[in-house]
Amino acid sequence: MNNNILSLPGYRLYEYKIVLQPHDELWNKIIQVKKDFAQKFEEPAAEWGKPQMTLATFSQLQMMEERVCNRLRIIAMAMPAFKVELQGFGSYPTHSIFIQVESKVPLQMVVRHLKTAQPLLKTNENKPHFMDNFFINIARQLLPWQYEKSWKEFSQKHFSGRFIAKNMLLLRRSEGVKSFQPIARFDFLNMPVITRQGALF
Repeated sequence: MNNNILSLPGYRLYEYKIVLQPHDELWNKIIQVKKDFAQKFEEPAAEWGKPQMTLATFSQLQMMEERVCNRLRIIAMAMPAFKVELQGFGSYPTHSIFIQVESKVPLQMVVRHLKTAQPLLKTNENKPHFMDNFFINIARQLLPWQYEKSWKEFSQKHFSGRFIAKNMLLLRRSEGVKSFQPIARFDFLNMPVITRQGALF
């Protein structure tokens, strides 16, 4: 897309994430794990990242934001709240340590519903990415020595937690900005909702 167009009002391209967040007590428990990791393995970025579970990521123009939010609100209204079980640590060899999610089925159901909004979540250059693996990051983009040393310890560590997912959050950041900011919350209301094609909103 032409850079001149991207500078016009409404044509700014944003990155978005749809996430679940644990309740405050579990949030703080995970933050402590991340802080300990940051200090022990010299990885300050671990402390900086928020304890969130990503469901989908996409890029879209600012002018489409209201239509996207309307569609996500309707999807959430039809969804029931559900329990998320966290159990133990996992890793992506050589670069990431995360908390594993045991209860995958309700998360897969949410993602399946989110996929119905796909026409609204893509631009000519960017397609949305829907997660099929669910986790909460402790640390990512680790150096080989950090991964080897930390996974040796974390593969033996225990962690458990659970929370009721009552809503999902839409986060946004503009190009060149480090952190995502929450801009909308969509409550799971378990209401009978007549869903129409995403393109109509």
